[in-house]
Amino acid sequence: MEIVVIGGGSVGMLIASFLAEYNDRVTLITHTEDQARTLKQNGLVRKNIDGTTTVCRVDAYTDLSYLSKDALVIVAVKYGHLVQVYETLQNLDPAIPLLFLQNGLAHLEEADSLPQLSIAFGSCQFGAERENDVMVHHRGIGVMKIAVEKGDVHPFKLLLESPNSFFQVEFVKSAEEMLFEKAILNCFINPLTAVLNVTNGKLVEDPSCYKLLQNIYKEVLNAFPEEMSRISFSDVVNLCRRTASNTSSMLGDMLKSSPTEIETIVGAVIKRAAKAGRNLPILETLYLLVLAKEGSGEKM
Repeated sequence: MEIVVIGGGSVGMLIASFLAEYNDRVTLITHTEDQARTLKQNGLVRKNIDGTTTVCRVDAYTDLSYLSKDALVIVAVKYGHLVQVYETLQNLDPAIPLLFLQNGLAHLEEADSLPQLSIAFGSCQFGAERENDVMVHHRGIGVMKIAVEKGDVHPFKLLLESPNSFFQVEFVKSAEEMLFEKAILNCFINPLTAVLNVTNGKLVEDPSCYKLLQNIYKEVLNAFPEEMSRISFSDVVNLCRRTASNTSSMLGDMLKSSPTEIETIVGAVIKRAAKAGRNLPILETLYLLVLAKEGSGEKM
């Protein structure tokens, strides 16, 4: 089966590189012709955690006009770009399965309304950082969780075949539960690193950052005791350590003066807490600080 990854950013490139190690029919859909051409010429380069380099051959295009029915499509663009992608997906054969890898929960209901018969959602807990059009760094070890929301689970099990122990896939039952838990985890790391302009590891290395992390955890624990029963503070600390050298996606967007995912991640968590009559003052302060910085266009 052909695997098509839409999105030539850090997550799309990293996943495509792992998949291309055991599947010679991996295609990356990029935003620009330049990136597609360069990938075809030079291959997709992954800088591994152990310092080694892996080069994989992939096809690369800027559209899905050639797509066959025998394909699995993985959508790895950020939420802000999904509106453009939905129009393309609407016109695909309904038999082509779709896997969405966005942060937050806003896309859950939107994607589920598409005509495709099999739709799944994923949560990536590894670290990835794009260096240029052909090179991506694997920055942190973690699993990719998948929940099949509609249709057949079989086509998505193709992702279990990777021989690379650093690319682990785990299937879970509830997409909403999985995505909300990921949004909560992102709330601990993304806004803090974006406001403080630090890597993930700094949050547990610096005493002041560590105290802030603890206070946010306690605040979210009080707001969502049931959901947080599955997330310990040790889990948060270990995630920071596993991705210690990683620049969070929110900080990366800030440094590039690009729109962040603050609304779909932190905003969604704050709104859910408000519906339950709970306040998140520390998190809301970070949320407003990110919005203020983003609105000013100031690089952090």
